[in-house]
Amino acid sequence: MLSIDPEEQTERENYKLLIGSIIPRPIAFITTKSSDGIVNAAPFSYFNIAATDPPMLAVSIQRKDGTRKDSARNIIDTKEFVIHIVDEDNVAEINKTAASLSPNKSEIDVTKLNLAGSTDVAVPAVEQAKVRFECTLEKAIELGRDDITTADLIIGKVDRFHIAEDVYERQDQLRQIKSC
Repeated sequence: MLSIDPEEQTERENYKLLIGSIIPRPIAFITTKSSDGIVNAAPFSYFNIAATDPPMLAVSIQRKDGTRKDSARNIIDTKEFVIHIVDEDNVAEINKTAASLSPNKSEIDVTKLNLAGSTDVAVPAVEQAKVRFECTLEKAIELGRDDITTADLIIGKVDRFHIAEDVYERQDQLRQIKSC
């Protein structure tokens, strides 16, 4: 077995080991709203369950050159967001939102996705998602090295579940959807 010290590798080498080892990785498609009312939407693959009582989800949003991404900034500023599960029916449109746009433009505008109102948060959801979670910010943790912050770990408390009836079988089980 190989023994590898991450301090002796580049960031890219560590990245390849992590994403190649931790699979499958579900993708969170997150909508946020800026303080100016612009809806931001982006997919993130560093995502999972953080707790069940109360229900919490965690997503790590990587920074570029130490600069916080719009999604993280909006979540920290407004304390609200919606996480959608990406599946084979919506992955093509959601991939379009990975485009790098200015903060005053909405990624939703480059897709055929439709926004829907949320119940407990002011951030709109995406109608096409079969599973979505309305969340409020529980905690934001800056991650990185001593000299630079490289990611924002966002932990959100689920305030409302939205589950499509065709994937909801009974209270303790969901029909598995092919997530991406």
